[in-house]
Amino acid sequence: MRRRLAIALGAALAALGALATPAIAFPERALTLVVPFAAGGPTDKLARELAASFGRAIGGSVVVENVGGAGGTLGVARVARARPDGHTLLLYHIGMATSPSLYPKLPYDTLADFAYLGMVNEVPMVLVGRRTLPATDFAALARWLRDRKRRAVLADAGPGAASQLCGLLLQQSLGVTLTTVSYKGTAPAMADLLAGHVDILCDQTTNTAEPIAAGTVRAFGVTTPQPLSAPVLAGLPTLHEQGLTGFEVSIWHGLYAPQGAPPEIARALNAALRSALRDPAFVDRMQALGAVVVDDDRLSPEGHRRFVAAEIERWGRALRAAAR
Repeated sequence: MRRRLAIALGAALAALGALATPAIAFPERALTLVVPFAAGGPTDKLARELAASFGRAIGGSVVVENVGGAGGTLGVARVARARPDGHTLLLYHIGMATSPSLYPKLPYDTLADFAYLGMVNEVPMVLVGRRTLPATDFAALARWLRDRKRRAVLADAGPGAASQLCGLLLQQSLGVTLTTVSYKGTAPAMADLLAGHVDILCDQTTNTAEPIAAGTVRAFGVTTPQPLSAPVLAGLPTLHEQGLTGFEVSIWHGLYAPQGAPPEIARALNAALRSALRDPAFVDRMQALGAVVVDDDRLSPEGHRRFVAAEIERWGRALRAAAR
């Protein structure tokens, strides 16, 4: 009898010990944060800002890896194929929702092949032009573009990039077809705009705020319904109030892991993301660049997935209309 009691007590204590001990030690090594674009662009800049805060929150280092090509889909596919142990993550923008319409034969399933970890931020866009343009406001720019048509050159960062989406909607709204030059990333597109080789570019505030402040580009309007409050962008009128009724484009970024990560690791990653997004240094940096840090239901994995599913439908309709 005593022996049976001792065995039962030992088993109970062992069970309690197992409950008190973490099931998985995480992270076991540095995390890799894949950016599916070239270095120097707005998503890359965000990744490097986020990596510092996220690393402190998770208790390990985070290494940013740039895997560009095919409109971002090569880097996304790399994460979809990665071992689902939580050590390989993806930071991706609105392309997560537009790629299914732009690329019918994606090497991954956007909704099925990833663990959704939460949204990071929303970023307005600004229509900027070379500073030697004859137009000084949007009304004059619209007249100039309609007059020049294909002689006007619109830059973008390549298929699936936020700048390409904004450029497509701009042409659709103005009823004009421009000559488009696509680059391998935003950095070379902005470099050619600064050099005067192209005329206009629609890009995220996180990439345009500094050249606007320096006076090296001319800003014509923001893509949000309301003006922005960031010091550099305050007072810049919206495209909506300047005649492009209903024109609204905001770029968002989300964090993902390969599908199949253990639930406790997925929870740890989501908790670290929430902590990183409360980091005052990160929040201040985002606000200075006109970005809004997400603090709503989309920060949950379920809310994040629902939002992306809705965006796939929304942008599918918009891209089909733009292609007509």
